[in-house]
Amino acid sequence: MNNTELIIEQTKKWITDVVIACNFCPFAAKEVKQNRVCYLVELSDDPGTCLQSVLQECRRLDDNAGIETTFLIMPNAVPSFEKYLDLLAAAEKLLEKKGYEGIYQVASFHPLYLFAGAPETDAANYTNRSPYPMLHLLREESIEKVLEKYPDPDQIPERNIRFAREKGTAYLQMLLAACMK
Repeated sequence: MNNTELIIEQTKKWITDVVIACNFCPFAAKEVKQNRVCYLVELSDDPGTCLQSVLQECRRLDDNAGIETTFLIMPNAVPSFEKYLDLLAAAEKLLEKKGYEGIYQVASFHPLYLFAGAPETDAANYTNRSPYPMLHLLREESIEKVLEKYPDPDQIPERNIRFAREKGTAYLQMLLAACMK
């Protein structure tokens, strides 16, 4: 197994064993089961190259209705969370500039994810902590459709935070670490 395959395998394990098993995203299981998720590893450490990959993935989504969502995994580009936030903001601006605002939405995941004002050790941070820095591109229209049918979707983040804090930091650290084996 080469490095790219390993990174994708670890990401898939994280999605299955953390995101789906902890129900952080109640919509993920269906898309994974239907094999409608694309995984792309961008090995460059250049943020500009990563932004070009974001555009390429938008075009891939444009051309492939069978792909519901893409994980752009960037293991080398933004090891610090602060630099990652800069890249996330640049990606969102790029989507707006290229006419993708309202078509695709970016969800953010990083190994050092930290909610504003939260202590580093807060278990709630693990709702967005991942094995690698990544940008998750989602179809806006699909999100709107599933949220219409979901009871009280505004409660999803609060439920996730409650769940994470009940399980505790050590438990969530263990789950994330297990994805890397």
